[in-house]
Amino acid sequence: MAGSCSRRYERMAWRRGFGRVAGTDEVGRGALFGPVVAAAVILDPARRIPGLDDSKRVSRRRRLELAEKIKERALAYAVAYVNPDRIDAWNIYQASRQAMVAALSQLYPPADFVLSDALPLDLPVPCRTLIRGDARSVSIAAASILAKVERDALLRELDLLYPAYGLARHKGYATREHLEKLRQHGPTPLHRRSFAPVRACLEWVLSAAQEPLPFRVNPSG
Repeated sequence: MAGSCSRRYERMAWRRGFGRVAGTDEVGRGALFGPVVAAAVILDPARRIPGLDDSKRVSRRRRLELAEKIKERALAYAVAYVNPDRIDAWNIYQASRQAMVAALSQLYPPADFVLSDALPLDLPVPCRTLIRGDARSVSIAAASILAKVERDALLRELDLLYPAYGLARHKGYATREHLEKLRQHGPTPLHRRSFAPVRACLEWVLSAAQEPLPFRVNPSG
């Protein structure tokens, strides 16, 4: 529900004596291409940032504005990536958790309490997991915005490297355009080969390569 993002969970932690409450979130879990990106943010209780909300509910222009304010006003923030080869090796659930843990580990000063969006994390400090946390906690919302801005910028750069796929438009997700480009060109080294549409494309390419020639070869020349 719009307008439900607040400092409620941060205040609960502050009242318990925790001074550095971090929110963490990831983006790119459902994409077929590129890394999963996580961010972690410790907001300053004394420097509010109006308008923080789930990155999916904020316009691109507003996300960019909020990302700059987060970087300017937060006590600490960090971003971490897990690349497609690790996603394929671990699975996307574990890769997302590892990206969030990596972002948290880079915070300085470090967090003494963590609010995590949906995913339980193994951490040396207390962690509370919130379903739809990016729409409920301003710290998680801030992390979702930073992660989204970072990943979108990366996908625009990778669009220059792989211009045939339309990455700047769909950001690696399974849109009709992306699936059609996959069928036309096959997967790149940065596609997630364990994901069903990419795996199906690879299987089709391999089977086509192994089809017999439509004519008989004379071995004598």
